Amino acid sequence: MTVSTMYASPWHAAVGLLVHRAVSTVFGLPGDDLGLLHALESTDVRMILCRDQRGAMFMATGYAMQSGTTGVCVVGKGPALTNVLTGLLEARSSGVPVVVLAGGTAAARRDAAAFQELDQLPLVTPLVKWAARVDHPDRLIPLLEKAFLMAGSGAPGPVYLEIPDELTSGEIVRNRPWASMPEVAAEVEATDQALELLRASRRPVLLVGGGMRGRNADGRLEAFADRIGAAIFTTASGRGVVDEDHPAFCGLAGLYSPAEAGPVWRNTDLLVTVGSRLEETATYGSGFASPGVPVLQVNLDAAGMSTDLPGATVLGEGAAVVASWQRALGSDPANAEWRTTVAACRTGAQTAVANRLGELAESGRLHVAEILATLDRTAPPDRILVQENGLQDMWSYFFPYWTIPAGAGSIVPSEQTTLGFGTAAAGGVKLAAGARPVVAFVGDGAFAMVAADVATLAEHGVGVLYIVLRNRGYGWLQSQLDQHGDAATRFRFLSQDAALTVPAHPAVWHTVVAEKAGFAEALGQGLLESSKGRVAVLEVPLTIDDVPPGIEELDGDFPGAAVNAPPTPVTENGADTHER
Repeated sequence: MTVSTMYASPWHAAVGLLVHRAVSTVFGLPGDDLGLLHALESTDVRMILCRDQRGAMFMATGYAMQSGTTGVCVVGKGPALTNVLTGLLEARSSGVPVVVLAGGTAAARRDAAAFQELDQLPLVTPLVKWAARVDHPDRLIPLLEKAFLMAGSGAPGPVYLEIPDELTSGEIVRNRPWASMPEVAAEVEATDQALELLRASRRPVLLVGGGMRGRNADGRLEAFADRIGAAIFTTASGRGVVDEDHPAFCGLAGLYSPAEAGPVWRNTDLLVTVGSRLEETATYGSGFASPGVPVLQVNLDAAGMSTDLPGATVLGEGAAVVASWQRALGSDPANAEWRTTVAACRTGAQTAVANRLGELAESGRLHVAEILATLDRTAPPDRILVQENGLQDMWSYFFPYWTIPAGAGSIVPSEQTTLGFGTAAAGGVKLAAGARPVVAFVGDGAFAMVAADVATLAEHGVGVLYIVLRNRGYGWLQSQLDQHGDAATRFRFLSQDAALTVPAHPAVWHTVVAEKAGFAEALGQGLLESSKGRVAVLEVPLTIDDVPPGIEELDGDFPGAAVNAPPTPVTENGADTHER
């Protein structure tokens, strides 16, 4: 017997699906009809009303990344939708499932100079997995279900569904139960080509990407690395997937690879990549396998495979593929000599960082590496670090200056390195993380871009601790300008008086720490304040010369390197002598 369900409006139908899917939190800034808010009134679904659609999309993405579920972002039409585009680009590049529900111009008013009219589908289509517009009330239910199906199935990613103005009122009828999400077969068979490469390798490396986020709870990747005797690396977005206290973990690949890991990269005879598109930062420089070394790639999506490298490809879910390899390989012993090389590289990186921290301890000023070391000692083991990708917050990408052991977490921007993403996304991460401490490690440029929604977090009691590295502007661009040695240029990306703008709100705690002696106490207080549901802002003034190893050698985007530019003048204590 068919039972029909009547909804008062399309937004009530959309909320009905949210409740069915157990969606607990929605982010956005809805259109003028406010139909979504009316539909949410009688439910327990939490609506985070943001001040900026960019912040809403970033938060929804952060929430999805941390929770492992599909995020939801609701916005209006026209400029409201264009404000979301950067977030869509970030979500697509990170492979994050987010459903964007947007308003749209009524069919009868298209091409008639309607208010906020914009042909939105062509605009969003290149940035999403799937995009559609509801052109008839009967199409709403199946398209809502299709949106969630597409966002979370296969290789995840953002989707877009437009609900035009003429459909925002009027009853919607559902004549069947809500559809269930599809079941996914967990077992796969190992392929001969992959097994041949694995059996022939004596010096393997396992590289784990962000596509494995939330797919390694049982430690299957570490067990596989143990079985074949592989060194373990991750991409930036793959951090938090594997236990970085594992004895075979040697850091990140590419741009962020420790110099001490060089012998591993130079001598490996097989690179196994799982859940990575092998973006440019992951393959850059000496932190990657030498030309000609076979690369065995595993990815859910063929579009995520690199065709620039020799080797073999396996289309499938990474954990299932790795499990099939372990079953097929048996228990042959791994190469003991290679294990020794890997262990020596890991120990070398740890020793180098310990020595560097010892040197910095003799300095009178506070350095970023010391901030991270203090945070490591002070924050609870289950902390989650949310990062930007600026000149100085990039220190956290360099193992072992920052280490993510089992139980801790990491959220970073994609290879797009979208400015402001980590600052806003931290709110969504915290809402998904519950009682776990969330620390956003950001620059002042990123913080300023989305500071309006820091007040949003305060109003909702979302306790994030922001460690804001204040170098008074856009440090990366200034460093590029300085590299070219033109001290007489009239252009600057830093400002003499760029004070940090922190929202004045009772639920915002803010302090400035410029001295090394007071940082640990201030950090402890910030963690305490954020645990009470307050937004804590710990502002740390820095000089622009405090940059991670090797970063100052880059010239703009990849793969250039500054080889002819004179060095930035520095004083004996390390401060740069350019005028600020």
